[in-house]
Formats: sequence, C-alpha cells, structure tokens
Amino acid sequence: MSGYMGKIIRVNLSSGAITTEEVNPLMAQFYIGGAGFATKTLYDEVPAKADPLGVDNRLIFMTGPVTGTRFPTSGRFVVATKSPQTGIMTTATSSGFWGVELKKTGHDGIIFEGKSEKPVYMEILDDQIALKDASDLWGKDTTETQSILKERVGKKRARVACIGQAGEKLALIACVMNDEGRAAGRGGVGAVMGSKNLKAIVVLGTHKVTAVADDFLKIMSKEIVKGVAENPFVGFFTKWGTAFSMDMGWAAGDVPAKNWQVGLWEGGYTKIGGARMTNTIVKPHASACYNCPVRCARWVEIPEGRFKYEGPGPEYETLGAFGSMLLIDNLEAIAWIGEMCNKYGMDTISAGCTIAWAMEAYEKGALTKEDTQGIELVWGNVDAVLEVVDQMGQVSGFGALLAQGARKASEKVGQGSEEYAIQVKGMEVPMHDPRCYFSLAVNYATGMRGACHVQGGSYMVEMAVISPEAGLNFKQGRHDKKNKGLAAKVSQDMSAVHNSTAVCMFVGMALQPSHIGTLLGIVSGNPHSKDTILQVGERILNLQRAFACREGISRKDDTLPKRLLTPLPDGGAAGKAADLEYQLNEYYQLRGWNDNGIPTEEKLQALGLGDIAGDLK
Repeated sequence: MSGYMGKIIRVNLSSGAITTEEVNPLMAQFYIGGAGFATKTLYDEVPAKADPLGVDNRLIFMTGPVTGTRFPTSGRFVVATKSPQTGIMTTATSSGFWGVELKKTGHDGIIFEGKSEKPVYMEILDDQIALKDASDLWGKDTTETQSILKERVGKKRARVACIGQAGEKLALIACVMNDEGRAAGRGGVGAVMGSKNLKAIVVLGTHKVTAVADDFLKIMSKEIVKGVAENPFVGFFTKWGTAFSMDMGWAAGDVPAKNWQVGLWEGGYTKIGGARMTNTIVKPHASACYNCPVRCARWVEIPEGRFKYEGPGPEYETLGAFGSMLLIDNLEAIAWIGEMCNKYGMDTISAGCTIAWAMEAYEKGALTKEDTQGIELVWGNVDAVLEVVDQMGQVSGFGALLAQGARKASEKVGQGSEEYAIQVKGMEVPMHDPRCYFSLAVNYATGMRGACHVQGGSYMVEMAVISPEAGLNFKQGRHDKKNKGLAAKVSQDMSAVHNSTAVCMFVGMALQPSHIGTLLGIVSGNPHSKDTILQVGERILNLQRAFACREGISRKDDTLPKRLLTPLPDGGAAGKAADLEYQLNEYYQLRGWNDNGIPTEEKLQALGLGDIAGDLK
C-alpha cells in the first residue's frame, strides 16, 4: 500500500508482548489514517466508563498516509487516548520529525495497552522492536531524555517522543514532547503515558515512504509551495511565527486578558508580540518541521540574565496563556516559562489558564496565602508564576492542585471559584475569544475533545478562509447570528480529515475537499471525491461524539462558561456575545443529531455506523 507502510505495532505493556497487525484497506477507505484510525480503535477497544489512567485505556500514536511524503507540512502525527482531564476522547497532534521517522521504520502507528510493572521505553529500529528499562530515565526532563536516547542509538537522525516529570507524576495537563519543543499538548496524553510507566519511544528507520504517483505528487507539492509563498496571510507566520496573532488580534478583541475579564490591556500586547520577539530574542535556526514551507516555529536566544537559555520559542498560545492572561509583559520571562513547561512536559494553554484561575480566586478570596503556601498569586507577579510552574511540573506543594487543571482545582476549592475556571468539559479554553468570533462559541461548546481552536478553526471562516465545496460560500461577518453552526461543523469535519491525512492546518485550510481526495489518490492509489472526503470527516466526528455520549455527554455539557457569553465593556468586541442556544440548534440540525445532541440512528446508518446506534440508546 503506497502512502501506508502497511503495519501497526501493538504493545501489551502488562505482558511485554509485541505484535504487528496489517493495515485494513477498508479501514483506510473509511477513516484514512491518523486521527481516523485512532478514533475507530479507541471506540472499539476502550470500554465505556473505563478509567483513563487504568489498564483498559489505550494510548495510540498514529501517522497518516501523507506523513513522510514530499507533500508540504507532512510531518504530523496523532497521539490519542481517553483523556483523564475530560473523560472523553482526545486526539492531540504534533509535528516535527518523529512521525516521519516512525514511518521509516516500516510502521504506520503504535497501540499501547496495559501497564508496565516498571518504567520502560520503546526502541524501534526498523523491524527491531524492544521494550527497554527506563529506570535511569525516570525523573529526567524531556530535553535530557531526548538527548540521552539519541546518544544511546548513536544516530543524530533518531527521534524521541517522551514525557517529563509532569507525565510521570500523572499531572492531568501533562503532554507528550518530541523534537525539542513540539508537543502533543492537549487532554493529558502525557499523564496516560505516565500511568502506563512508558517514558519514551525512540524511532529510527531506513525505509522509504512511497507514493503511487510520485511525479504527480511532485507537481502538486510545487504548486502548494508556490501558493504558500504568494499568500500574505501565511507570510505573517513565516516572518513572525504564530506570535503575530498577538500583534494583529488584540485590536479586534481576540486576545484574552486577565482571565477573560477585560477587553483591553493597554500597552501590554505589543511588548510580548511577534514583532518584538523577532526584533529581540529570535535567532536564525533550522527549526522548521519536516518539509514545511511555512516555517512558523521560532528559536530564541536569551544570552544573559535570570532567563538565560537558547531553545524553542513561545508560540501565540503560550504568549497569551502566560502573558495577557496573567498580565505579564516580560517577554523573556514568558519564553522561559514556556521552556519550563516543555521540559516538564506540560500543556502551556492549560497551565497558564489554570494559574489565571488561581490568581482570580486569590484576588477574590477563594484562595488565601495559607492555601498557596505563602505564594503571592497577584496579577503580573513573575516570581510567583515561576514558583507555581515549578511545583506544577513536580506535582508538589500548591502546584499539585493546579496540575490537575482548572475544572478539578476549582471543584476542590469551591467558594464560587468554579466561575473563574474558563473551561469546556474540563479543557481550558485556548487564546481566541468567542465574543470576537461568534462561530467559536458553538465550536468550543461542541468540541470533540473540549474547547479547541485547531480541531475546528471556525474563526478562519470569519477571516475569509472559505470552502465552497463544503457549503461555505462566503466570508461570514464575525458577529453574524446565522450560519455559525455551519462554520463550526465544516471546520470540525475538515480538521478531522487533515489530522487523518495528516497535514498541518496552515496548508490544509487552503485545500478544498476534492484537493484532498486527489492527494490521497496520488499518494495511496485510493482516491476520494469531495463528497466521500466530507463523509469521512463526518464519520470520524460522529464516532468521537458517540464515544462522548457513552460517557454521559449531551446538550447539558455543550455550553460555555458564563463569562464567555457575557459582553465585555471595552476592546474590539465590546458589547458583543454569541447566542449559543441559537447556534446549538442550527449545529445539531446540520449534524443530524437530536435536540439533546445525540447522533440519530438515521445519521449513523448513513455514515456506515449503524452498528453503534444501540450504544447510544
């Protein structure tokens, strides 16, 4: 099978048994790969109500048929599991080179089950697959772990995916790190990896990833690269990284500040934005992901002072989470805090947002200095944040509470602090405001892993990224009332396709469904029409929703914190708030779900999922 390597590794960590399974052609047709394969496997193999940190959960690393090809931004892979943070499925994505190297070993993915009695890591050198003792790695951060394992293999080209201390100690906001600063960040995948006593996976291969029509793929890839070079919007990412969203988003009201309480942070945004970062601490470096013409990744150098380091720089979400959300305008401090999270293996969005919850709780009396063990959790206090992040990564002291995320922390503290926990289904809301882009209201509320801006970037529809083949024929006004359910549905469906293929959203959002269908034909010899591509996206989303419904999720959970439905007095979105109930009704109708948000039997039958309809009754 061109595009696919044809084999998936299955590892029973309890027994140590390692087997390989062939990729099922029907699975490839119905789910493509990546997030699609992972979704189907999790639904079939993880029992309803299973403990996310227990032996019945699965931890899945999966590539797509385009991963490792010459197609631009094809370095992506998925880490999927039942989330300990939300209790539903999460498909976290990452890029860099790890996924490409896994495919070069001759394998499309890995399924882990059970739990090892002692810390182990997995080494995959082509067909030589082994679990090895990781006792000497346990307790080391992600940077050290990657360096040590590369040295053991003896090849610089070896790639490592691993957890840090946060994952080992089951922090629910722990992530999986690879290729220095890349992260499969959201939903606590690092905690699941830690619960299985799995420290790392090191991969090195010699196989070639082939395409059935490589000459055509070469032509298509050149056209994509040309389009990227000519696109001014993408050019911003190349010049300033994703951090340019700080410079360009705040005036519209898109950048949250002070835990989403204010619409303006006078003078603060530009101090921590992409332009200032580029002009001060960014260092030229070969930090781009595999085969990527966008090159949004930043490499920074702070040559002296308390924040001295050289390494991966913060992206927009980190700048927002530890900058505007906490009212910290020290760019070097934010960069270092992001590096701390990378080393510990923590999701920067969840970490920063949970600290923002704690600062507001401290300000309003729900938390006292005695509760924080002497830490002055006031807005803008860099020293306090440094201390708290260190504790969160070690899951110690007051940080042990915050390491469980804002929802669980607020439930334990109570005293009205739940109102300050800005989360959906347990996942902290990312740095784009649904009061600025109304489609984000229903997109966040119905997100299949909780609030998410990348697995359904509907706000791009309000920034002129349209998809006529999917029914999005015009640029929506960001404060329009109608068609926000459509923007969310199409964006979520296409995101599932991108993460199954797997390509980066920065290129994927420029592709119509028929383009992706053609790409799959060129790569794998298994072409799709625009209609079947859209159906694949719907199939994956409905199966993810069915997984959530088995866990008790319904309309009651498809909501937003009160704060995000309350207009702000100032800023570029002053006086604006979405009508979520209207959006939900529109969205459910388009999805073919009932009024309670449950997929109907008719819809499931139409998607070839009729066999699971009984699970939802």
